[in-house]
Amino acid sequence: MAFISSLFSKIGLAEEKRATGPITEADLHKWLVERLAKQLDVPSSQIDPARSFESYGLDSIVALQVAGDLEKLLEQRLSPALLFEYQNIDDLTRYLASELASAEVKA
Repeated sequence: MAFISSLFSKIGLAEEKRATGPITEADLHKWLVERLAKQLDVPSSQIDPARSFESYGLDSIVALQVAGDLEKLLEQRLSPALLFEYQNIDDLTRYLASELASAEVKA
């Protein structure tokens, strides 16, 4: 649990979640929506998490920037092609949540 707490403290969720319970997949989902919206300079309400990254015009430069932010957030190396391997926010969130759960079980 310490790993996940430190992970989300970097994105401002730790204090909020201490009061409401453990970090959820929804927290990571929200971060990805907000991060993509920021990168594309659009309101997060315009991001459809089931819509493909490609349909947003996500190019390799933006994909690398978002993947780099995820690496910093998760403190682990990730494939630079992550946003192309997992086609949308929903798929990427499920993958990352699964990886986090596996890492926590091993810890």
